[in-house]
Amino acid sequence: MREVTVSTAAAGCLFGLAYGDALGGPTEFMSVADIHGRYGPDGPHELEGDPALVTDDTQMTLAVGMALLDAPTPTPEVLEPLFRQRFSRWAASPDNNRAPGMTCLRACGDLALGLPWTQATVIGSKGCGANMRVAPVGLVAGYDLDTLAGAAQLQAAMTHGHPTALAASELTAYAVRLLRGGAELASLPTLLRTRCHGQRTSYRDEWLGVLWQQPGIPSPADYIARGWDECLHALDRLDLALTLIDDGEDACRITGAGWIAEEALATGLLCAIRHADDPVSALARAATTSGDSDSIACLTGAFLGAALGMPAWPASWRDRIEYVDELTTMGEAWN
Repeated sequence: MREVTVSTAAAGCLFGLAYGDALGGPTEFMSVADIHGRYGPDGPHELEGDPALVTDDTQMTLAVGMALLDAPTPTPEVLEPLFRQRFSRWAASPDNNRAPGMTCLRACGDLALGLPWTQATVIGSKGCGANMRVAPVGLVAGYDLDTLAGAAQLQAAMTHGHPTALAASELTAYAVRLLRGGAELASLPTLLRTRCHGQRTSYRDEWLGVLWQQPGIPSPADYIARGWDECLHALDRLDLALTLIDDGEDACRITGAGWIAEEALATGLLCAIRHADDPVSALARAATTSGDSDSIACLTGAFLGAALGMPAWPASWRDRIEYVDELTTMGEAWN
């Protein structure tokens, strides 16, 4: 356990997420060879533009965060309409032009029409859009672990109805909570594995309602266990990757391309753990991948920022990132 001396963990997490997004956005649909050709062998290390633009990953993180700030009490009855409002507002925004995921567009569109969220969600989707936006849930110090789990799973389930999207979102928020509390980055795979085993058959009925009632699913416990088991498999791949010598090549090769939630979590953790002593290089490594580079780099930045606070990041980046005011407001609320 680290001695926690950083008072800017929340800001570090949120700004780190946005910085990763800004670095990974331009490389998202590029091959590693093409990224090397454009940025050199070490990948992108500098923000582009003023402001440096982010993608839907940061926009949706802000939507989740602002809903949490608006909630007088963290209950499903309070949070569901607030998530719905913020997600619907994002879907209709003219700034929602950053190659957003189709699952989020479809589900948020149906939420805006007033459909019950269990009908609006895309049942079979476990895309990383569920957990690339969940970091704020892990930053609210007043949440006990049951509330953290419920809020993390609900915000995921409203767009992504696959159980792995829910489990990976809870694990992502839990990782942020652990790091902010002083856990070592290298300890996370073991700590997250313990959480998987402990929660494997715990279906949070008060938060999820009838979501489990899908074709071929005999019980709530069977539904949610599928998600935790897939996250455990992703952690197995992360453990394997960490035993290998780092050859500097594509970080997605073992832990996955990150288009789906459990792979984004595992690959983001891999980059953060491998480059914990050089956070900017960690973001560059995450952005220099063949998969969903912006989401992987978002999670990498969130993890490192939660662990190290704002000193992890170049001071000159702060006022150049898009949505600096919103990021600052949220960071100050939870620091």
